[in-house]
Amino acid sequence: MQRFEYQKTQRFFAQLAEGFEQPAAAELAELGAARIEAGFRGLHFTADRVTLYRVNYQARLISRVLAPLLSFRCRDRDDLYRAANAVDWPAMFAVDQTFAIFANVSAHPTLTHSKFAALCMKDAVADAFRSRFGRRPDVERENPDVWLNLYIEKENATISLDTSGGSLHRRGYRRETVEAPLQETLAAAIIALSGWQGDRPLVDPMCGSGTLLCEALMHMSAIPAGYLRPRFGFQALPDFDAGQWARVKQAADLRIRPLPAGLITGSDIDPIAVRAAHSNCRMLPGGEAIAVQKSALNDLPGLENQVIVCNPPYGLRLNTEGSLEEFYKGLGDFLKRRCKGSEAYIYFGNREMLKHIGLRPAWKKPLRNAGLDGRLAKFELY
Repeated sequence: MQRFEYQKTQRFFAQLAEGFEQPAAAELAELGAARIEAGFRGLHFTADRVTLYRVNYQARLISRVLAPLLSFRCRDRDDLYRAANAVDWPAMFAVDQTFAIFANVSAHPTLTHSKFAALCMKDAVADAFRSRFGRRPDVERENPDVWLNLYIEKENATISLDTSGGSLHRRGYRRETVEAPLQETLAAAIIALSGWQGDRPLVDPMCGSGTLLCEALMHMSAIPAGYLRPRFGFQALPDFDAGQWARVKQAADLRIRPLPAGLITGSDIDPIAVRAAHSNCRMLPGGEAIAVQKSALNDLPGLENQVIVCNPPYGLRLNTEGSLEEFYKGLGDFLKRRCKGSEAYIYFGNREMLKHIGLRPAWKKPLRNAGLDGRLAKFELY
């Protein structure tokens, strides 16, 4: 059986959004990863089999973990085809399963389009199966059995298997949604950067479909990020150990603890959002302890001595451009007058709105969300 690169080196690559590097590195280290080093849009790290399973199941801030199968010099499409065609693909998935390839190509002299490179690799994989079995597996772009990755920088290429089995931001609790939802990994980063540990109540007064509430619950109750995920890509690795994976999962699940009533609350002016938040929170253990009410911001009682987190409308997707500046001024007035003793962590998808809130932030951190170059700002409300 072919011995793959990750088996020789125990090195993996965690993809993540820009701005997540520091908290994600701390999270990986806490989960047992070693030799964590920055790479292009992610972090390289060393992990044994148990740690790989644990990272995929419990990490909240990373998008996916790649296991390198083969690195090679790629001068042209022929080099790419030969290398991909020689991989022992049946060791990882069967001819009646599906696969998909996502690629990133940078500064290559002849392979200038990622989609073309992915197509070349797809042909090589399909032909490898066809030569052995007389037929080939199908490509499924939405929910394949196996995700493969191709990364080419200049003439250096790496083919990897996605051990996460698709983006880890898809937690599984978001059954109902509203327009412009916050991505789950971004919500987890906001909770992590707030430093909240349950010492004070946490509230989201513009909770939408409840993503920040769900991530706060998962953080506080130690619910693994992959708790609702039906399967992972590492189950396709040739050295997958079902017994070890079961023990990793059981150990993490046994640490889940109940959420004290009243510790996490939310509200929204939109009754559809309130219903969605109720439904999504209840997908998770202890979610029924989160109270969500329909209320406009100014109808809320004062939010004093609390941790406030929210992702207000930012006008790029919502139809609110005309009054956006006034809206943020009103939000700033509410925080100043009725939230004394609290800390507020506000995500500005439109960072231009920072200057309209009328408050000086204690700090600002760049965090990307679905292509938006947003800012998370902390406000200390005395």
